[in-house]
Amino acid sequence: MGMNAPAWTFAALFLPFLAAALAPVLVGRFGARAAWFLALAPFLSFLNFLRFFGEISRGEVVTGGYMWAPSLNLSFSWFLDGLSLTFAALVTGIGTLIVIYSGGYLKGHPHQGRFLAFMLLFMGAMLGLVVSDSFLMLFAYWELTSIASFLLIGFDHERPAARRAALQALLVTGGGGLCLLAGLVLLWDVTGITQMSLLIHMETSLRESPFYLAILLLVLGGCFTKSAQFPFHFWLPNAMEAPTPVSAYLHSATMVKAGVYLLMRLQPALGATPAWEILLPFFGGITLVAGALMALRHTDMKMMLAYTTMASLGLLVMLTGFGSPHAVEAAVLYLVAHALFKGALFMIVGAIDHEAGTRDISKLAGLRKFMPWTFAAAVLAALSMAGLPLFFGFLAKEEIYAALAAGNPRAVFFTTLALIGNALMFAVAFGIAFKPFLGVFAHHEGVRHHIHEAPLSIFLGPAALALAGLVAGLASGVVHTYVSSPMASAILHETVTIDISTLPHIGLPLFLSLVTIAFGLAIFWKLSRVRSLMAALFESLGPGPDRGFDTALNALLHFAASVTRIVQPGRLEIYITITFVLVAAMLLVPPIVFGELPGLPPLPAGGVLVQEGLFLGIAVIGIAAVLRAGDRLTAIVSLGIQGFAVAVIFLLFGAPDLSFTQFMVETLSVVILALVMTRLRLSPSDSRPIGQRLFDGILAIACGLGFTLLLLKTFETPFDNVLTDFFNAYSKVIAHGANVVNVIIVDFRGTDTLGEIAVVTITGLAVLALIRVRAGGKTP
Repeated sequence: MGMNAPAWTFAALFLPFLAAALAPVLVGRFGARAAWFLALAPFLSFLNFLRFFGEISRGEVVTGGYMWAPSLNLSFSWFLDGLSLTFAALVTGIGTLIVIYSGGYLKGHPHQGRFLAFMLLFMGAMLGLVVSDSFLMLFAYWELTSIASFLLIGFDHERPAARRAALQALLVTGGGGLCLLAGLVLLWDVTGITQMSLLIHMETSLRESPFYLAILLLVLGGCFTKSAQFPFHFWLPNAMEAPTPVSAYLHSATMVKAGVYLLMRLQPALGATPAWEILLPFFGGITLVAGALMALRHTDMKMMLAYTTMASLGLLVMLTGFGSPHAVEAAVLYLVAHALFKGALFMIVGAIDHEAGTRDISKLAGLRKFMPWTFAAAVLAALSMAGLPLFFGFLAKEEIYAALAAGNPRAVFFTTLALIGNALMFAVAFGIAFKPFLGVFAHHEGVRHHIHEAPLSIFLGPAALALAGLVAGLASGVVHTYVSSPMASAILHETVTIDISTLPHIGLPLFLSLVTIAFGLAIFWKLSRVRSLMAALFESLGPGPDRGFDTALNALLHFAASVTRIVQPGRLEIYITITFVLVAAMLLVPPIVFGELPGLPPLPAGGVLVQEGLFLGIAVIGIAAVLRAGDRLTAIVSLGIQGFAVAVIFLLFGAPDLSFTQFMVETLSVVILALVMTRLRLSPSDSRPIGQRLFDGILAIACGLGFTLLLLKTFETPFDNVLTDFFNAYSKVIAHGANVVNVIIVDFRGTDTLGEIAVVTITGLAVLALIRVRAGGKTP
C-alpha cells in the first residue's frame, strides 16, 4: 500500500458527507444538473476502493486509521478485505448511479437539494459501516444509517403514511441498535478487543464463554431488525413510502444488507455452533418464504419488489447460518447478483412511475412501444433475478442448490424452502419485466396518455446495473478472482476459490433449477389468480406484525402517560417530598442493613465546646423562629440565622475564607428570597395540617441524621493527605498563588468554578425576571 493510501481512503470515507453539505447549495444554483456534480463524490470514492481489488485478491488486507483514545483502545480505523471491499464498491458504485437517477427523478422538486443531502449522508454512513474496524466506529455509523433512513423514508413529511413509516423504521432499527451496542460491549468485556480484524481470531474463547449465547442473541437482535428478518420484517415494505431512489438504494446495496454484512463479518467468531446453525437458517427460511408469498398479493410493483427483497435477505441469512463453505459461497454470489438486479428493477419501476404516472401492474400494458430501452433493461434484470443461464443470478442459484441439496432431512427441508422462494421470486421478476410492457396499451384511470422513454439520468442506472449482471455472468472467472473468492475467503477466514461458470453442469443443482423455472413459469402464467389467492390467505390470517407494532406503540404511549400522571402531577411539593424521601433512604438504609453505622466521636473539651454549643443553640433558636413565624417573610429572614451560626463555627475552626463565603451566601440568599417573595402573598402563615407537619418533620430529621452519619463515617477513615501535599507543593510553583484555597478555586478547578458562576448568573437572571413580573402576570 502506497504512502498516501491511508489519506486517500480517509478522504474517500468523507467525500459523501462533504457532498451532502454542498447539495442544497449546488441544487439551488444548478437545479437538477447538480446531481451530476454531486455524483462525483461517490464515484471518486468508488475509484479509490477499486484500486485495492488487486492486492485483496492476493490475500492481503488494507488497514488504516487514527487512535482516538489510546488508553481505552478506541480508534477511528478501517479494515478492507474481500468482504468489506466488495460492500464498499457496491455502496459507492451503485450510489453514483442513484445520485444521478435522483437528479432526473426529482427534477423540479422544491426540496431536491435536501433529498440529495439526505441520500449522500446515508451513503456516507453505510460506507463507514462496512469498512469500520473498531466497534465504536461501527456502532456510530450503524446508528447514523438508521437516522439517515428515517429522514429519507419520511422525506414527504406532509403525508401521515410517510411519517409513520419513518418512525416505525427508526424505532425498530434503533431498538435493534441498542441490542447490538450491548452485544459489542459484551464482546469487548469477554475478549478485551475493540477491533473486528482481531475479533475473528478469538473464536475459541468466544464459543466457550458463558456469555456466548447472550452475545449471539444481542447481535442477532441488531442484525435481524436491520435486515428485516421475521418477525421484524414489517418496517421494510412500509419504507416504500420513500421516493423510489431511496427504495432502489436501500434495498439493493445498503441499509437492509447491513445486518447480513455483520453476520458474515462475525461468522468466524460466532459461527459453527448449534445456536448459530439453528437460529439463522430457521428465521432466514421463514423470512424467505413469507416474503416471497407476500410479494405475490400486491399489484404495486414497488411493494412486490420490497417483499422479494425481504425474501432475498432471508435467503442470505439462511445461507450464512447453514454452516458449510458452499453455503457461504452461494451467499456471496447471491448478494452481489441481488445488488445488481434489484437496484435495476427498482429504478425501472421508478422510471415507469415517472413516465406513466402509476406503479399498479394491473393497469399497465403495452409500454414496450413507448419505452423500448427500459423494457430491454427490465428483461435483462429479470432474467438475472430469475436465475437463467448467462447471468450472474444463474451462478448464485446453482451454487445455492449445490450447497443445500443433500440426503439428510435438514438439507431436504431447507432446499425445499429455497426452491419455493426462488420460484416465487422468478414469477415476480417476470411479472414486473413483462406484464407492464407486453400486451395492448389501454388508458386506465391514473395512467398518463403521453408516455415516452425516460431521460438519460433515469435510464443510465438501471441499464448499467442490468448489463453488469450479464457481463458479470459472462466474465465470471474475472469476477470470481477479484470479488467472489476474496469475499468468501474473508467470511470463512480461509482461502476459498470459486470457479462456477455460466455453462450449465448436469447434476442435481441443474435439475432443481429446471424445477424452479417450471414452477416459476406456472405461477407467472396464473399470476392474477395466485395474487387473489395470496390476498385471501393473508386476509384470513388476521392482523400481522405491522398492526401489532401499532398496538404495542399505543400501549407504550398509554403506559407512559399513566406513569407521567403519577410521577409528574405538576405539584412542586410532591417532587420535593419524593426527592428527600429517596435521599433519606439512600443515606440511612445501607449503613443500617450492612451494619456500617459510625461510632460517636469524642467530644472536645474546654472553651471550644462552650463556643460550639452556644452557636449550635443559636441555630436551634433560628429553626424554632422559622417554625413559629407568623408570616412567610419572617420565616425567610429567620432562615438566615442557621447559616450565620454555621459560618461562625467555620471561623472558630480556622477557615475564615469559608466563613466569609458562608456569610455572603446567607445574606444574598435572604435578600434575594425576600425580593422575590415580595411579589407573592407573604401574610399567610404555613397552614399545613398536623399530620403533614409531623411527616415533614420526620423526613427532615431523617435527612439531617443521614448526612450526619455519612460525615461521621467519613471521619472514621484515615485522612489521605495526598491532595493536600500536592496543592501545598504546587500552588506557588505552578499557579504563583500563596493562598492555596484561592488557587484551587481559580486554577486547579477553574472550569468547575466557571460552571458555578454560570449557574449563579443564570439563577440571577431568572430571579430578575421574577422580580420584574407585575402583579397581573405580565412583564414590562
